[in-house]
Amino acid sequence: MLTKKQNLMEVMKGGNPDRFVNQYEFMEIIMEVPMVKGVFLEPGAERKNAWGVYYRWPEGHIGQMPVHGEHTVVKDITEWKKYVKAPSVVFSDEEWDAAVEHANSVDRNEQFVTVPYFGGMFEMCHNLMGMENALIAFYEEPEHMHELIEFITEYELAYAKEVIEHIHPDALFHHDDWGTQRNSFLSPEMFKEFFEAPYKKVYGFYKDNGVELVVHHCDAYAANLVPSMIEMGIDIWQGCMTTNNIPELIKKYGGQITFMGGIDSGVVDFPAWNQEIVDREVEKACKNGKIYFIPSLTQGLNISSFPGVYEAVSETIDKMSKKMF
Repeated sequence: MLTKKQNLMEVMKGGNPDRFVNQYEFMEIIMEVPMVKGVFLEPGAERKNAWGVYYRWPEGHIGQMPVHGEHTVVKDITEWKKYVKAPSVVFSDEEWDAAVEHANSVDRNEQFVTVPYFGGMFEMCHNLMGMENALIAFYEEPEHMHELIEFITEYELAYAKEVIEHIHPDALFHHDDWGTQRNSFLSPEMFKEFFEAPYKKVYGFYKDNGVELVVHHCDAYAANLVPSMIEMGIDIWQGCMTTNNIPELIKKYGGQITFMGGIDSGVVDFPAWNQEIVDREVEKACKNGKIYFIPSLTQGLNISSFPGVYEAVSETIDKMSKKMF
């Protein structure tokens, strides 16, 4: 039987996996990284994060969102330097202890020690100034947007340097949502203009410093951005929803990138979920094929919003492996 890492590599290179890669099983995500502290709220809470962005998680909702209006950080993109202050990435050895201990406990032959990064370049832009203002600024103030993105890029590189030095990760799990369920927020041409080179710089830095695998989370329609993903150095697109034509993507790009998802969280992960729904959606996903594809919830972590869903999906994927391999 192949290890989790070996089985993943067989899937990614179009070889001979002996089962489906089961969701996030190949990544051990080191959530104790000190820069991640305070990123997530509890339901009902609200506060500013380290960048000064105000977040709120209303009771009864499944996640937190930035709040703008009076809380908007960048009130004028032409004066962004006046408003945007990057948080420090420097922490004491004591503050790194929990992350280092977790990383050292992982069997690296079995799993990838994975560093997380939440709120990537595009998300940071619209979190700082609001979605409408950000999208308008790409058209009306491109020079200032390039400057802001370069500033964010330098922060990401500083973050990367610290995590590489302290926990020597094998993989990066990076979040940045680039679209809705129906389309990308930016055209492929505009996306390439603003984000391809900065991401290539960041992901290249990780790979130049021992990181073998770049997993990028984007639970949206982003099929039109796959050429840029490949150019950036993304190995696995996690969050690939069914609104993307997954079989077509595998046929066209398999061998250059692997697609992880196919089980839309919104379809199975809700209060009245049941095993029948899970079985139906997992079976549909597994029919996408055995190579260049990982069946998974599109959720951006190895969790579900409602108790038991993630585990039920994993159990059903195992059943499909026994059936199809």
